Amino acid sequence: MSESALAPEGVDLEKLREFFAGQVADAEDAPLRASLIAGGKSNLTYVITDGVREWVLRRPPLGHVVETAHDMGREFRVLRGLASTRVPVPRVFAYCDDPSLIGAPFYVMERIDGRIPRTAEEMATFTPDEARRCSFSLVDVMADIHGVDFDAAGLSDLGRPEGFLERNLRRWGKQWEANKTSDIPEIDELGRRLQRALPPSGPPSIVHGDYRLDNTMLAPDDPGRVIAVLDWEMSTLGDPLTDLGLFLLYWGKVPGAAIGTSQGVAEVPGFITTDEVVERYAANTGRDLEHLDFYVVFAAYK
Repeated sequence: MSESALAPEGVDLEKLREFFAGQVADAEDAPLRASLIAGGKSNLTYVITDGVREWVLRRPPLGHVVETAHDMGREFRVLRGLASTRVPVPRVFAYCDDPSLIGAPFYVMERIDGRIPRTAEEMATFTPDEARRCSFSLVDVMADIHGVDFDAAGLSDLGRPEGFLERNLRRWGKQWEANKTSDIPEIDELGRRLQRALPPSGPPSIVHGDYRLDNTMLAPDDPGRVIAVLDWEMSTLGDPLTDLGLFLLYWGKVPGAAIGTSQGVAEVPGFITTDEVVERYAANTGRDLEHLDFYVVFAAYK
């Protein structure tokens, strides 16, 4: 069977074989196989193997993409910059900006053995101790992300912190206007109210942009410990409380809010409450959370 017959759409194993042999540590000039990892909603993730070793390859989705939304070089830079920090991330090996190899830029990183729980049923298999430690580990890692010295990590040009909240509100408002199929006055009013209620931002930090349980990996033998943070395609420099607001939105139904979540982690026995998340984050970072309600609504508007 030819190498091309073993390749899922989006990769060319014959071209990748030469690239891996020349650019990826410990890779030899040997036939490769690939499989697409399920669960990705944006950039595509493949496992590449030579039969002995395994790596992960990330590339943009197939078809037309918005370049700024699927910048593989940016994601590679972030992972490389975070490698020497407290934030657990996969080791990256190589980046290729030549689209002639597989049709798009891509990068290669290590494959980490771990668990990515995505459903309440999976989370319900945790013991109460595992669930509680997992909760704390998630909050601690988020605080570690926000505590990174981005200048020392070589990521000072990752984004523009000034006007971060206002800029995002304007962009989302324009996207809503361009794509809505019917008028929903409440959404328009929410955007205006958020603009009027903009809080003063504290010191900027690296912002993951989509930090939640299923964008992390847990240790295979200990689901109470986060061993990697994944999917950095939306990362930037900005207001770290936007990460916390979004995390709370996914974590569980916020008291008094008429919005649901896709995960509702706090409703699974053993996981900590949203109040405990906030207390843990505040203790770790010392950040002023006076305007936290704004950031939760900001996340819901997004």
